[in-house]
Amino acid sequence: MCPTGSVLHSEATGQPNLRSAFDVLDVDRDGKISRDDLRTSYGGFVGEDMIGTMMTVADFNKDGYVEFEEFEKVLDSSRNRNGEEKRKNGTLGGGVNVMEDVFKVIDKDGDGKVGVEDLKSYLNLAGLQVDDDDVKAMIKLGHGDEKGGVTYEGFLQILSL
Repeated sequence: MCPTGSVLHSEATGQPNLRSAFDVLDVDRDGKISRDDLRTSYGGFVGEDMIGTMMTVADFNKDGYVEFEEFEKVLDSSRNRNGEEKRKNGTLGGGVNVMEDVFKVIDKDGDGKVGVEDLKSYLNLAGLQVDDDDVKAMIKLGHGDEKGGVTYEGFLQILSL
């Protein structure tokens, strides 16, 4: 459980809780991710072409939405049997590294680290109300510090706790 009370991993497997990640992207909380949800989630940091690509990759039944099962299938297809990420030319499975993209969106100044304000701003945008102490605790869990922030590897550490 992270400091905000959200469970970001499965207690049984220790793997990231895909439901939590899905819920962050499902901005309107209707049980499916739409193009509008992605526009809101990425806050203008990602263009329409990237949103279209994400939808094409994940919307297997071509109904214009990504349901949880489709979301899970995309992310699970990027992992091997041990739960480790498969890499192909530095990206996950089919050429899309979702977590790297999320990290880049959160890292507003592009310095390669997510600081307190970056993470707090993104979590608030995603509808998760957190205070500075919660965010500082998350960054410490990722082996970062409140002044410098957390690297991509530390960010992944936060999600896997």
